[in-house]
Amino acid sequence: MAESAACPAFQLGGARYDQGSFFGRLRHFIDIIDPSTLFVSEKTLTESIKLLDDYKHGTLPPGVSDLQLWDAQKIKQAIIHPDTGEKIFMPFRMSGYVPFGTPIVIGLLLPNQTVLSTIIWQWLNQSHNACVNYANRNATKPTPTSKFLQGYVGAVTSAVSIAVGLNVLIQKANKLSPATRMIIQRLVPFPAVASANICNVGLMRHNELSEGIDVLDNNGNVVGSSKIAARHAIMETAFTRVVLPMPIFVLPPIIMSYLERLRFLQSNRRLLLPIHSVVCLVTFGLSLPLAISLFPQMSQIEVSRLEPEIAMATDCKVVTYNKGL
Repeated sequence: MAESAACPAFQLGGARYDQGSFFGRLRHFIDIIDPSTLFVSEKTLTESIKLLDDYKHGTLPPGVSDLQLWDAQKIKQAIIHPDTGEKIFMPFRMSGYVPFGTPIVIGLLLPNQTVLSTIIWQWLNQSHNACVNYANRNATKPTPTSKFLQGYVGAVTSAVSIAVGLNVLIQKANKLSPATRMIIQRLVPFPAVASANICNVGLMRHNELSEGIDVLDNNGNVVGSSKIAARHAIMETAFTRVVLPMPIFVLPPIIMSYLERLRFLQSNRRLLLPIHSVVCLVTFGLSLPLAISLFPQMSQIEVSRLEPEIAMATDCKVVTYNKGL
């Protein structure tokens, strides 16, 4: 009984953990962002896809367990885009978000930033975010390259403008003590990144608002394209991108301002950067699954809330759409 509870019966395209609860989604997304999937070989990926295809066509070899099928699906979901069926470039997978994004976070949170360093780190951060947003978007409708470039320029411009503007204001605030100014300056990346992340998601996925996204019935068949579902998908994703940087850009500056006062670190200044890096890595690693677990990836919406033509095309009361990550 314990084994069946730990490993439920396999469902193709389903979730091993309850997606109706936050903790079920958290466990699901911990699987999705598992960095070990970055090292999956081409052979293992091919075998995993074949195993799932065999299950789909009822030709599964004898002795294959539910656990093996769940593991195969985990590998496929971590590497292959659910809409395009193509491999996601490694640095832009959700499993690569923390390993490839942490060096940028460390740079953003370094003390005593100049205007130039602020511009460089914000540009790198939003460039990475733009590529992650695009790679993990709902791709049921094609997005022209021109739309991607427009969104990218808009996101980078908004991030740099906000960050530089806030830094200039702080530098001109003569009434603040140097210590207070440094703490506030370290917190500047959060409002800059949070605001830019909203712009980033909206601009990178603006095409979905004009074209709509596919909504599926209970059998996984496409019912139609919905602009209302696209709006919900983008709003949910944008909200997670505001929650995500909150602990990443708020906790490390507070933790480091305390640690830097310790006598041991004051006499061993060379350890500050490694400790700062570890604090950023741990905070980022904990924040990502918590943020993206706020909403299920395959979200549901009542047909009555969608366009009339969708309600006329199906008898289902609820349809499903890929929110994107």
